[in-house]
Amino acid sequence: MTEDVRRVFRMDNEVLAFRFTATVSDRASREPRERLTDTARLKMWLGATGLDVTDVSPTDLIDAVELREAIYRIGSAIAAGEQPKSKDVRTLNTIAAAGHAKAALEHERAGWHLTETTPVSDALGVLATDAIRILGGPDRGRIKSCEGPGCAGLFLDTSRGANRRWCSMNTCGNKVKKSRITAS
Repeated sequence: MTEDVRRVFRMDNEVLAFRFTATVSDRASREPRERLTDTARLKMWLGATGLDVTDVSPTDLIDAVELREAIYRIGSAIAAGEQPKSKDVRTLNTIAAAGHAKAALEHERAGWHLTETTPVSDALGVLATDAIRILGGPDRGRIKSCEGPGCAGLFLDTSRGANRRWCSMNTCGNKVKKSRITAS
């Protein structure tokens, strides 16, 4: 595949699990845009995040989409001050427990070693574990949904005043500012 990963996916979210949920964009619009359209795209996204796998099966893609949507639903519920559905929490915990990736420090960078037998399950386990860390950690109250038109992407508000409104100033924030200028 010769596609540029940054043209296909939004890679600007600081939280790995929320970057994964951003593989669907414009969630609040009439036509959300699915970016994990095939196994090659999942392999590309995993590789871009340091979770390199040699092959992705159609079943792996189904599992990845199931995980992504569970993370998104849990994060959206938390952002709205609601209780996540127990089915989504079970999915998240099950996928996290199935992974066997090992954290490693190589060339002064943190990374992951995936097993040879179940590399995609291991990679999904890393994503699920990252989601558990953020969804159940001390910053849980800073999880928000983007207020950008049609976006609804998840992000962690690390601003001093906890008043950030957009998943990214470079995308959604700029769209809102441009629309205000043209409306004036």
